[in-house]
Amino acid sequence: MLYVRLPGMSRQIPPDRSHPEGPLLSIPLDLAAVGPSAPRQADGGQTIVMVGLMGAGKTTIGRILAARLGLPFVDSDEEIERAAGCSIADLFQKYGEPEFRRGERLVIRRLLSGPPVVLATGGGAFMDPRTRASVRAHAVSIWLRCPLPLLVQRVAERTHRPLLNNTSPHAVLADLMRIRHPVYAEADIIVDCGDDNVEHSADHVLQALKHNQQPLRVPVRLDRASYEVLIGPDVIRRAGALLAPVLPQKRVMILTDETVSALHLPRLLEGLEECAIRAEVITIPPGEGSKSMAQYERVTNALLEAHVERGTTVVALGGGVVGDLAGFCAATTLRGLPFVQVPTTLLSQVDSSVGGKTGINTPFGKNLVGAFHQPIAVLADTSALATLPVRELRAGYAEIVKSGLLGDATLFEWCERHGAAVLEGEPAMQAEAIRMACAFKARVVIADEREERKVDGRALLNLGHTFGHALEAEMGYNGSLLHGEAVSIGLRLAFMLSVKLGYCPAEDLERVTRHLERLSMPLRISDTGRSFSASQLVRNMQRDKKMRDGRLSFVLVRGIGRAFTCRDVPSEAVMDVLRADGCTP
Repeated sequence: MLYVRLPGMSRQIPPDRSHPEGPLLSIPLDLAAVGPSAPRQADGGQTIVMVGLMGAGKTTIGRILAARLGLPFVDSDEEIERAAGCSIADLFQKYGEPEFRRGERLVIRRLLSGPPVVLATGGGAFMDPRTRASVRAHAVSIWLRCPLPLLVQRVAERTHRPLLNNTSPHAVLADLMRIRHPVYAEADIIVDCGDDNVEHSADHVLQALKHNQQPLRVPVRLDRASYEVLIGPDVIRRAGALLAPVLPQKRVMILTDETVSALHLPRLLEGLEECAIRAEVITIPPGEGSKSMAQYERVTNALLEAHVERGTTVVALGGGVVGDLAGFCAATTLRGLPFVQVPTTLLSQVDSSVGGKTGINTPFGKNLVGAFHQPIAVLADTSALATLPVRELRAGYAEIVKSGLLGDATLFEWCERHGAAVLEGEPAMQAEAIRMACAFKARVVIADEREERKVDGRALLNLGHTFGHALEAEMGYNGSLLHGEAVSIGLRLAFMLSVKLGYCPAEDLERVTRHLERLSMPLRISDTGRSFSASQLVRNMQRDKKMRDGRLSFVLVRGIGRAFTCRDVPSEAVMDVLRADGCTP
């Protein structure tokens, strides 16, 4: 009879065919004997899992690491042998590798649920997707990457390794490298161990742990889809490891523009190749002009010509233009392809990459043809922001300020304290600003994913946008006025209109104006360097997709952090505000 010996139970139990992992193991395991006996402490730190091929030094380096960190050391193979009452070689011989891997998975899962340890795993353990998922959730993983000659040298005399019993070590290890290295590359940290000095290797591991910076994570949990926004330095270079768990197949189509391609595409391709993810690239011209029907047709034709399948993921590498176009192409090709956002501007990182709005422009207005299509992941690389001019940073910062002004007064207060640091390029402040803005937007999107609520809801995210879009349209979407610059001007105009209509105290308008001025943000229509007709701007607003029954619709405020939708704003009041800000009649 098949059985597993569970803690507190001595009798044999029949296999449970409904168990989520299938029938219980035919290997008899005493899981009560596995791991340290101390209970997990809430603040006890994280388990460190050593990953790599046989001979990489996982056990030897792991023991040194554990001693230096003051943690227990655990070898998963030893724990499996203790739980099963026989050697690894005997388990392979009696039960076969598939059954052994299932038992290994249960043992490692139990170890990860216990107190923090340094855990050395068998070379095949990390290959199991469920084991990798457990490690990602409960530990920091370190891949000890060694060259083939060193591994062959270390395992030459070992006779207890089942995989080495019938073939030369060189051939076995070379084959294992080909198969396993792309999966090991999903580890949190990769340390190259190029010599035979384990003390040196342990030093390298400690330094890597010291400087390890895992991405900040913002979950977006929707009824139809859930994904995470991953924020931090070099996430483009780590794209393979970060995306591998969510890609339906290891093939992607990258859409980027000619400017971004030169700056960031090599790092993205390198990261994907490391995890054996095939990538093909489609390049478009930079600028708002690429959000067009002509480019939409060109990109979708390229996707179909490449024989994409429904599991092939479209990856948008670039700013909002690339993201919007790529998302719309993904939404409509084969009735929907998976989609990943890799935004490279601050504006796209805090705005268009989150929430699933995709689309292209038409002669009648901005984003009038599009679809809701949620990504499966968003990678916001703060390192990419170092390539941006301060003008682009200010454009993105406008959307961060907007989030605070419309619904999170504490976020606006944070901006007042730290906004200068964000624009000066301090990575930690930029990451935190992106995290807060994305978390705020995620809350709004979760509550009203498809902007269906008649009042408030997701429409609140358009604070400043009705004015901003009218300015962009009048300037022909030619890049002379960035979207974020238009929003920055629109924010102040929205507060001006709210004050004029009696909804908002004048001191809040003054506070917003002071903040924008202090950071040299665009805030007046004259900052565009152009003069405009108020009546023409209002006509532009009347073509906005947020119009209802021919009436002007605005997001207004009752104060900082207190926005609301107003569906019937008198056009004369809008004209008065525009004239007060310098427009001609």
